[in-house]
Amino acid sequence: MLFRSLRAQLALWLMAPLLAVALLDAWMTYRSAQEMATLVQDRMLLGAARMMGEQVSLEDGELQVDVPPSALELFASPSQDRVFYRISKSNQQLLAGYPDLPIPQYLPQADHAVFFDTVLRERAVHGVVFAQPIWSLPGHAPVLIEVVQTLEGRNALAYEIWGNAVRRQVTVLGVVAVFLWLGLRYVTQPLVKLRDQMLERRSGTLEPLMHERLPSELKPLVSALNDYVDRLNQQMSSHSRFIADASHQLRTPLTLLNTQVVYALRDKNADAREETLVAMHRSVQHGIRLVNQLLSFSRAEAGLGQLERQTPVDLAEVVQRVLESLASTAQQRQIDLGFLRPSRAVCIMIAPQMAYELVANLLDNALRYTSLGGMVTAKITLGPGQAVVLHIEDNGPGIAETERERVFERFYRLDETQSDGCGLGLSIAREITKSCGAQIALKTPLGGQGLTVEVVFPAVPSTVPITPLA
Repeated sequence: MLFRSLRAQLALWLMAPLLAVALLDAWMTYRSAQEMATLVQDRMLLGAARMMGEQVSLEDGELQVDVPPSALELFASPSQDRVFYRISKSNQQLLAGYPDLPIPQYLPQADHAVFFDTVLRERAVHGVVFAQPIWSLPGHAPVLIEVVQTLEGRNALAYEIWGNAVRRQVTVLGVVAVFLWLGLRYVTQPLVKLRDQMLERRSGTLEPLMHERLPSELKPLVSALNDYVDRLNQQMSSHSRFIADASHQLRTPLTLLNTQVVYALRDKNADAREETLVAMHRSVQHGIRLVNQLLSFSRAEAGLGQLERQTPVDLAEVVQRVLESLASTAQQRQIDLGFLRPSRAVCIMIAPQMAYELVANLLDNALRYTSLGGMVTAKITLGPGQAVVLHIEDNGPGIAETERERVFERFYRLDETQSDGCGLGLSIAREITKSCGAQIALKTPLGGQGLTVEVVFPAVPSTVPITPLA
């Protein structure tokens, strides 16, 4: 749960580089402390060697050495280090000190020193070899003064220097972490306030969030939330209107059907009962059509034809299938149902089911509002920029220009006596055309009578493979 917190993740990403730098600095400080402790030890060893060298004298032709106590007192420390020394001639003849103290391979020149590391009596030691010249005997080989010390004191000094530096770094890092955490708490307060603002809202409230005083990083999020709330509000309002309209539209046929059933149960006349059953059948058919139209409109309004569901479809094939399904209806009404089919496939981008729903609603609407013996014609042409245009033309009563926008509203009907339609056909058509980027318009035919419905689909490259209809 800790790493699901945005504040904790920000703190981690900010502290991780600081911690890495602190670790690197601690390692470099340790190396520096070791070098400093070694430098201090080197100076003490060289100082002791020089003090011993100053006590080398020539008496009766022989070299004499008197080791001063102060030379060894330089190494006094709580670490109880062991100090060894050896004073010898250039031919390694021992003058004073420890005979088992090894002499390094490389010896210094006169009045110079060489520092080295070795092992003495199974203990690691660090030492110096200083070549002390004999000033009273020019040309005489220098005396080699070797002083070594165990490493406890040097290591203790290095750890003390390193420990002090690390404690300072840890203190600074802790102070930075505290201020960083306080800063993150302050910076993330707008998120907490935004959460509180959401929690304080009453159930069902869909008002937009205020973002005037929010940080610039949060404004896109709030804008996206407001956009979603607005779309959700429109969707809920649309669904509420749809449910209210659907309830109103279904109440009438159900009430009529109930009346017809009651009348049939009471009437003893067989002929009257048969007539009532025929009327009941028409009412049931009307109810089934109304339910189907409601479902089609609901699917279209929900956006089932969005881009991710769209595929290239042959519009001519869709129109041909719809005409075949409506042929018997046109024959019963003695309507001349025609199709001016293009010589090649005409491709549009749309969900196949939505394409069928669109064409079926337009042609069914034309058949219902065309008088007996009339004519309905479907035609496909190419518009500007290779756009595909579907024309559904009839010679019915038509629609006045002042009413052409209103007929796209749900359940709106010009004259209920002219047809038994539900008032959803053109509403479904508009919703489907919106989902696929097409445009729908109502026009008057060239003959001046009837209505032409034009649907203009965006152009599709001819190289796109067409999806066969199921």
